[in-house]
Amino acid sequence: MDNPSQAAGDKKRNRSHILYLTIIFLLTCLCGVLAWQYWEQKKRTEQTVVQINQVVVEKDNVQAQLLDLQEQYAQLQTSDAALAKELDEKRALIAQLLEEAEKHKNDAGIIARLRKETETLRKIMKGYIVQIDSLNQVNNTLRAEKKEVEGQLSVEKDKGKVLQQEKEGLQGRIDRASLLTTLNVKAVGVRFSRGGKKEDITNKAKRVEKIRVTFDVAENKLTKAGMKDVYVRIMTPDGKELTKSADNDHMFEFDGNKGFYAAKKTIDYSNQPMTVLVYASKAKEDDEFVPGKYIIEITADKATIGSTTLVLE
Repeated sequence: MDNPSQAAGDKKRNRSHILYLTIIFLLTCLCGVLAWQYWEQKKRTEQTVVQINQVVVEKDNVQAQLLDLQEQYAQLQTSDAALAKELDEKRALIAQLLEEAEKHKNDAGIIARLRKETETLRKIMKGYIVQIDSLNQVNNTLRAEKKEVEGQLSVEKDKGKVLQQEKEGLQGRIDRASLLTTLNVKAVGVRFSRGGKKEDITNKAKRVEKIRVTFDVAENKLTKAGMKDVYVRIMTPDGKELTKSADNDHMFEFDGNKGFYAAKKTIDYSNQPMTVLVYASKAKEDDEFVPGKYIIEITADKATIGSTTLVLE
């Protein structure tokens, strides 16, 4: 028969043994949990490093594209004063975008916006190239024909009538090739009070109800007079096109591309200076304009004829 004290000691040792096994089991589980947390943290860290590297690579690509665009804009030269002013504005904008790319080199959102703005500037540049080439061709044709006509007049004065007809025909070709020119393109955010009778200018995105765009159409005797559709295209800070509805009724062509317009106005152009006022509304009344820079382009006859930017806080 077991000694009672021995039985008690065995029972105590069994409890101790179970306690040790429980502690060992809990420690093993704890080690497993810590190991899992370590690998999860390591994986997240590696993913973050990859994302940062991707943003840096995208920033470098955007900077390279902007530098290439800067060089191409520097090569564009024209004797047209209005066009030269627009080119200077685009060159200044490119320099500003380069500064932003360096300043926000780790911000994926800003880098993505800069890439979209770079693409837009490249599309605008194509329109400038076409416009400059057209003007150069017209000037070369005019100089060549003028020289030929003057030579003919010096020998045969009776061909004056033929010369006049040739000049009129040339003028007709110039009219068909010419584009409208815009000056003083401006955009502001406005909200309405007194039942819509008063406009208040504001740069606070949440307070803006509409974007008001104004510009002057310059006198241009080479442009064919008549009714012309003018479109306002607005790129929002998040890279989207502002439009009341993304459907075929709100789609238009510009610089060989298609997009959605934010506002449209038909003007009666009579080859005289005129001021145009257009309002661009939100897609829905309860929507809000987002803070940031808005790129605004004016288009007529399927070509971009002016642009500006608007920054809302």
